Amino acid sequence: MSSDPQGTLRQRNVPASSKKKNGTPVDAALDEVAKVKDRVKGPGSEWEYRIAFTIITILAFVSRFWGITHPNEVVFDEVHFGKFASYYLEKTYFFDVHPPLGKLLFALMGWLVGYDGHFHFENIGDSYIANKVPYVAFRAMPALLGALTVSVVFLIMWESAYSLPACIVAAGLVLLDNAHIGQTRLILLDATLVFAMACSLLCYIKFYKLRHEPFSRKWWKWLILTGFALSCDISTKYVGLFAFVTIGSAVVIDLWDLLDVKRPGGALSLQEFGYHFAARAVGLIIIPFLFYLFWFQVHFSILTRSGPGDDFMTPEFQETLADNVMLANSINIDYYDTITIQHKETKAYLHSHDAKYPLRYDDGRVSSQGQQVTGYPYNDTNNYWQVLPANNEETMGRHVKNHELVRLRHLVTDTILLSHDVASPYYPTNQEFTTVSVADAFGPRVNDTLFEIRIEHGKQNQEFKSVSSHFKLIHNPSKVAMWTHTKPLPEWAHKQQEINGNKQIAPSSNVWLVDDVPSVPADSPRRVKEERKVKTMPFLKKWFELQRAMFWHNSKLTSSHPYASQPYQWPFLLRGVSFWTQSETRQQIYFLGNPIGWWIASSLLAVYAGIIGADQVSLRRGVDALDHRTRSRLYNSTGFFFLAWATHYFPFFLMGRQLFLHHYLPAHLASALVVGSLVEFVFNAEPSAEEPSYSEVAVGKKQRVGPRRHISARERFAGQSMLSAWIACAVILAVVVAGWYFFLPLTYGYPGLSVDQVVRRKWLGYDLHFAK
Repeated sequence: MSSDPQGTLRQRNVPASSKKKNGTPVDAALDEVAKVKDRVKGPGSEWEYRIAFTIITILAFVSRFWGITHPNEVVFDEVHFGKFASYYLEKTYFFDVHPPLGKLLFALMGWLVGYDGHFHFENIGDSYIANKVPYVAFRAMPALLGALTVSVVFLIMWESAYSLPACIVAAGLVLLDNAHIGQTRLILLDATLVFAMACSLLCYIKFYKLRHEPFSRKWWKWLILTGFALSCDISTKYVGLFAFVTIGSAVVIDLWDLLDVKRPGGALSLQEFGYHFAARAVGLIIIPFLFYLFWFQVHFSILTRSGPGDDFMTPEFQETLADNVMLANSINIDYYDTITIQHKETKAYLHSHDAKYPLRYDDGRVSSQGQQVTGYPYNDTNNYWQVLPANNEETMGRHVKNHELVRLRHLVTDTILLSHDVASPYYPTNQEFTTVSVADAFGPRVNDTLFEIRIEHGKQNQEFKSVSSHFKLIHNPSKVAMWTHTKPLPEWAHKQQEINGNKQIAPSSNVWLVDDVPSVPADSPRRVKEERKVKTMPFLKKWFELQRAMFWHNSKLTSSHPYASQPYQWPFLLRGVSFWTQSETRQQIYFLGNPIGWWIASSLLAVYAGIIGADQVSLRRGVDALDHRTRSRLYNSTGFFFLAWATHYFPFFLMGRQLFLHHYLPAHLASALVVGSLVEFVFNAEPSAEEPSYSEVAVGKKQRVGPRRHISARERFAGQSMLSAWIACAVILAVVVAGWYFFLPLTYGYPGLSVDQVVRRKWLGYDLHFAK
């Protein structure tokens, strides 16, 4: 599945009889085949490639930077990534589910233009001009990377020795794609992601071309650059892991070939194979991981002040941040203090009121008809709980400590919190939480009202504090953890949150904190705090904590979204995403690819799969319809591009999180490479009878060029096939240009469209604005 730049067979296809006694000069054989190809290509081709590359690069910059000042308002997810750049510049700690590299690049651009981060991108539609934000500089970063991505696509095809029409078609599909243009003109991460993914493919191809010069300086250079590109990919978004799968699959195939004892040039010893394996492990795993850690080190080094991301981290982590208000306001909790308890994840308060659970729930299950215990989003007196000792010993004024058993008295109703073996309203497997009278709590229900304070990452005898002590409340007899969730209860509970006992104690969703201690007056000496010193924490410990939080919150992005879409919709471009609208001018930015380009790419992906299937069936039946060079190119080079598409597409079917059309952009880039490859296959293939076989060249036999009329026929065929390739290139780009131009008003956000113009662009029922 590796891209074969010379279009030749793998070395294993060289017959063993073709080896010279002193070893087959494989490089010389490859050079001979390349010379044959160069004679067919004709003189001056290098300059043709250079001129085409320059023109395409210029067009890429024009298409990405044209009208980049419009709109001068916050657009779609710029509310997130622009805000994060501002937080970096203010050194204020924030939390995001994506790794830091892409956001660091935006912060770098802001720093270069002297921006101080005063604007926090709160709402879509907020004016950049009124708030004096250098938004063009921010947008210039993804526009630059988006333009360079087109250049990299051209270089991938060029380095793989494809014809000029094939290079232009592949790069043109990305150049003229409305989705790639739209996503790279805004303050979003996908330009960085797609650019890094494309660079990883290019660097690996250049590394693979040096496979006959192992451990040379250039070999090491491109191996390490491949690893660096992969690191940048996953350091932008975690879906960058798919590029590791692509390159990793090609590396596994390559290593498998190196294990073959019959390989031309002699078998590798196990020691030599071990060197190859170790080099790839260092270059493609260890070095990328170190770069990945490096970006997090930069992240932690910049964000030194307390900020909106504090709540996602443990108190120990927060103590490493300056100006942490939460820790400054924490006080020790004593027995008989009145406290309010808040769920860390949903922010709901532990609450109770006089109402009872109904006798029967909707599914027919019976409740205890005890007093309701619920989660309430607002703070009131029904959230007040008094901390009582497990026994009646004198504990007035003594601090509550980790792992101690307590009772919680609901002050307004003068009842004691209890959990027992009765199913909760929504979860038959979870225990109901209710309250009982004081008499029952210290009488027949004495054990059921005992709860353990278990501080997260706490030590034995650690003091229990408000705000800073994140804890789980564990019911002592049954060992269930107090838990809540966001699904509201029915009207009988005033649509408040359910509180129940979770048998799975480990999940972080069981964590609570004491929000306040109302029984301690504001002027109490207990609230007087000494100035806190910022503490330190080992980098790897901070990194592990942040990784856990990022993965957990990423997995929770499962709620519905009006513009979310499913993977099966992406290749056919069935729907897009509304980014921005302006009613007065009827302008809108609707994230949508070039339908014609996407349909061509998706169709040819299916064609490629069909060609491979047909070739395999033919070979089984003894029919060899393809010459060796064409088959090698089809399986190795085009196969590598198809692998890149598959590994960047199919894994999304396994994900349960929100998915959008922009997740398909890396796969679409790979599909453009497949299209360019098939243009070469269909229109520029050479008949096997007129091409010297690889084995003849490898053994140094005299090439059977024959009389001049044979060369003329070959040149005539080459000219005809090249002309056909150019015609195919022109036709494909013509229809793609038409689609690109037709949808430009939705990509650039101007001009505004009339109702009729909007309706004419609803090709597949796209949910466009101003259609009536």
